[in-house]
Amino acid sequence: MNKKLVIVESPHKSKTIEKYLGSDYKVVSSVGHIRDLSTSGKYGFGVDVDNNFKPDYKIIKGKNKLVKDLKKDVKDSSFVYLATDPDREGEAISWHLYDTLGLKDDDYKRIVFNEITKNAVLNSFEHARKIDDNLVKSQETRRILDRIIGFRLSKLMQSKTGGKSAGRVQSVALKLIVDREREIEAFIPEDYYEIDAHFNDFDAKLDTYNHKKIEIKDESSAKDILGKLSNAFKIESIDKKEKAKKSKPPFTTSTMQQEASIKLGFSSKKTMSIAQKLYEGINIGTETVGLISYMRTDSIRLSDEFIKSTYAFIKDKYGSDYVGYVKKTNKTENVQDAHEAIRPTSINREPDKIKEFLTNDEYKLYKLIYIRALSSLMKDAKVEATTAILGNNNYQFKTTGQVLIFDGYLKAYSIYEDSEDKILPDFSNYKSNVVVANDIDYTKHTTKPPSRYTESKLIKEMEELGIGRPSTYAKTIETIIERAYVKLVEKKFVPTEIGIETTDKLQEFFKDIINVEYTKNMEDDLDKIADGDLEWTKLLNMFYQDFEPKVKVAFNEMEKKAPEETGESCPNCGSPLVIKQSKYGKFVACSNYPTCKYIKPSEKREAKEIMPCPKCDGKVIERKTKRGKVFYGCSNYPKCDFASWDEPIEEKCPNCGGILTKKKDNIKCLNCDYTR
Repeated sequence: MNKKLVIVESPHKSKTIEKYLGSDYKVVSSVGHIRDLSTSGKYGFGVDVDNNFKPDYKIIKGKNKLVKDLKKDVKDSSFVYLATDPDREGEAISWHLYDTLGLKDDDYKRIVFNEITKNAVLNSFEHARKIDDNLVKSQETRRILDRIIGFRLSKLMQSKTGGKSAGRVQSVALKLIVDREREIEAFIPEDYYEIDAHFNDFDAKLDTYNHKKIEIKDESSAKDILGKLSNAFKIESIDKKEKAKKSKPPFTTSTMQQEASIKLGFSSKKTMSIAQKLYEGINIGTETVGLISYMRTDSIRLSDEFIKSTYAFIKDKYGSDYVGYVKKTNKTENVQDAHEAIRPTSINREPDKIKEFLTNDEYKLYKLIYIRALSSLMKDAKVEATTAILGNNNYQFKTTGQVLIFDGYLKAYSIYEDSEDKILPDFSNYKSNVVVANDIDYTKHTTKPPSRYTESKLIKEMEELGIGRPSTYAKTIETIIERAYVKLVEKKFVPTEIGIETTDKLQEFFKDIINVEYTKNMEDDLDKIADGDLEWTKLLNMFYQDFEPKVKVAFNEMEKKAPEETGESCPNCGSPLVIKQSKYGKFVACSNYPTCKYIKPSEKREAKEIMPCPKCDGKVIERKTKRGKVFYGCSNYPKCDFASWDEPIEEKCPNCGGILTKKKDNIKCLNCDYTR
């Protein structure tokens, strides 16, 4: 009897799942998408805009053999299960597999699971369904929109500016950074003064005059107030309140990226890469299992099973007083297909118990995810907050303190949260309700401009404004950095000259499209398509009828940036030489092109020597491919064929004595699987 075929996206995932299903099943991988829009037709869209936006798909380059093998697997199987990721992108991949492999409705079922554990995978077969066409159309519409906007605006930018690309989401994210920079440039700092009273056990700050807020704008006013104060302060009021300090909800994709950036120093790209590995499966000695649930989500929902098991864990580990409640959002969630939050697949797999099976970075991220989910179900911490008002000649000084009286969720989460006690004295011990200051002074301050975006703050802003989707944040940030539209200065985004120019040109002609509101509304419309409440071609028609005329106007009217002159003259015709840009980088050429086609030969830089060649008596030097990608090869090439994408080091592999290479902080062997 032929085996049942299960198709997943990742080869690593397929090995894990096949172990769960047994000998009656064969699990294979599509390695992500197998096809994409072609680059044929009008403007290379791969979409027939004049025929209801009919897409033209083609097999992705290099995947023809894989598709051929998948067709053979389908032919040899008794039934097919499409088990791609549980989101719109995964739904679309399943549809492309269905269509490309020639499946019939009676031949297949679609299964989804939010975590790669044996129970979750087996349970998914009990809820098998057909492909959700609305989810597919939503993803397909997004892809077509991004293709049209990206192709047309990128071509425009390349022809008119020094910019390399533009896009529906990336250009709005860039605009946020440029707008913030202009706020900073326009900011006019102002001086202000604060007056503080210093006592033995605490400090108090001037807050009001006759119980009305007071601002001190100049030094003479500060000195004048200081002259009216004595060292004796009357205790006007003591306010003590018990307050609940609530734990944060479990992670969404966005909050995970933000916290990993702040607490661990990870980029969003690195965070998602590590999370993918944790989701797909880790060998923990006794089994290979996914350690976290699906990592692309904007939901904070937790399964009833996880909640029940975590309550039992909390009661056993910390006591029943620490069992809390389920967090619920106050806003209407724009949930990515009703996913769960990111959580450990088992609360019993404590980070320290499986640390030996994880890399250092995997351990750090898993622990952050684990503790966040655990603490979200623990009871609120309780603090006693004290506010004291001290009077002095009709001026009121305020001091506050906080004492933790029940640690609650902080029992687990304190390593990630600052919550130091600030203890005030017992004011009832002071005679005559008076407390005497040791000193009173004033300090000068200057107002600060708004701060530049860090990666975590930019992701938070994009999420709050409804720009893009959880799965797109990392790629968006990666793109604007790669395009040299922004640079990172002290881990904060600063727009470059070309980033500002690109933004300004887009705003000149497309301000009603490249903006927050339009982008958010587009996401809302894509959600309506996913829910079956909007017809996809209607959205595309409305968009294109508005967009394309604007593009044509921009091509005709946008002023082209003049190339930068080098100060040299062309040796052939005497015209100025200018700096030009190609896809391979900058070069110097004659400004009289195409009449004169002179290109100045590039100056060859001296090759950087890395180390002696491990295969001959030559030197390993840093080299570049024709496309400018750096690699390392032997100076005796072609006699010696040593080459590596990663930089080799002189240290030998402790396992096999082979060649070690380094990439960032990772060391690996070219000959065996040794890494560190």
